[in-house]
Amino acid sequence: MAIRYKLSGKVMAVLVASDPESLVSSRRTQVHVTLDGFEGDKHSGMTHPSDGRTPQYPPGTEIRNSRQVSIVSAEELSQISTAMGIPEILPEWMGANLLLSQVPGLTHLPPRTRLFFSSGAVLLVENENRPCIYPGKIIQNQYSHPGLDELFIPAALHRRGLVACVERAGMISEGDEVRVETPEQTIYDPFERGERNEH
Repeated sequence: MAIRYKLSGKVMAVLVASDPESLVSSRRTQVHVTLDGFEGDKHSGMTHPSDGRTPQYPPGTEIRNSRQVSIVSAEELSQISTAMGIPEILPEWMGANLLLSQVPGLTHLPPRTRLFFSSGAVLLVENENRPCIYPGKIIQNQYSHPGLDELFIPAALHRRGLVACVERAGMISEGDEVRVETPEQTIYDPFERGERNEH
């Protein structure tokens, strides 16, 4: 696969969401990363039941897990908090597994981007993580400020970070450097050459 950009960044925090009843994650100094995901995280697993994010399938259908890991950007969290008029947003409140910094426009990294860590662990970006109301409710509770939950979605749009899966196992630690390689991209347009699907 041809590489378009090579970037670098830093791991500011490693987190695991272990409580099945809560979105909130908690910090670790390091985590063992398997092909299932972050060890001990409720989102780990090769498969998961379909939900509102995959309406193509009946609810509960077993499908491949493309959301093993949630990644957010320190710079983008700062932008969200500024837009919401609050001092800060912690990655824990977003249920994140990784807080990265120094990666420009993290949420806009395209699918199939690879994140390489010093242990040999590799994460493969699947998609942008679209914002929903649940982190907004957690933020609202932290600040005891009614209405913050409704502000979150527009403030976090295209800043909420990414979901990824594990391509290669290893360890990821706070303070690690991360190498980012984005693929060459082609914007798909079925009508670019005047072709039309009549079906």
